[in-house]
Amino acid sequence: MEIRIQKILAQAGYGSRRSCERLIAQGRVEINGKTAALGMKADLFQDKIAVDGIPLTPPEKIRYIMLHKPPGVLSTVSSPDSRPTVRSLVNLPGRLYPVGRLDVNSEGLILMTNDGVLTNQLTHPRYQHEKEYRVLVEPQPTEQQLTSWRKGLILEDGSITQPANVWVEHQDVEGVWLGVILKEGKKRQIRRMGEVSGLAVKRLIRTRIASLVLGELLPGAWRELTADEVNRLQAAFINKG
Repeated sequence: MEIRIQKILAQAGYGSRRSCERLIAQGRVEINGKTAALGMKADLFQDKIAVDGIPLTPPEKIRYIMLHKPPGVLSTVSSPDSRPTVRSLVNLPGRLYPVGRLDVNSEGLILMTNDGVLTNQLTHPRYQHEKEYRVLVEPQPTEQQLTSWRKGLILEDGSITQPANVWVEHQDVEGVWLGVILKEGKKRQIRRMGEVSGLAVKRLIRTRIASLVLGELLPGAWRELTADEVNRLQAAFINKG
């Protein structure tokens, strides 16, 4: 896939995109033996790219994996004990890291990748991308409890949550299902919000990260993102600056 040459250089370790743009402007970058210009695109796996005459070697293939994490699985690459990890569920070679985490008892959408740029964009607080959850709570929440989630809560450590978008989906024999959208990611945030507001979180399923939707993917299953899904994720952060 062709991408802008400055992004290729940044991913190869030549500095920020701005410093890579300077390399191009100085005429120090070549694509297939010709001097590159700003705005040009290339495919590192198909084209020959060189900086100061030194060729770039194709990096490990960039992968983007959607995984439906089951409860009881650690959101890590390795485990300190015998518990399974999200990495152990994806039978692909090479490096893959989870973008953010779900606590061991939570389930749902985990994105795994070796794209450091996208990982930083999805985890950096400045972008405030949305994460959506289905949350089973008990007892029946009062309007006052829901309002406290919507306004922001003071957690047990004194930190204050940003306002959450929360609504009641439906009630079943186990409790009440809420829909929750957050724009931040404090550790175990929804469970802690439940604790301080008097609601026990019995089940927590992440269904969306930014534009990426879990859909019908079954627990324990994974798939590679489509090119359109990757493009929409990347475009969202370009638009946010």
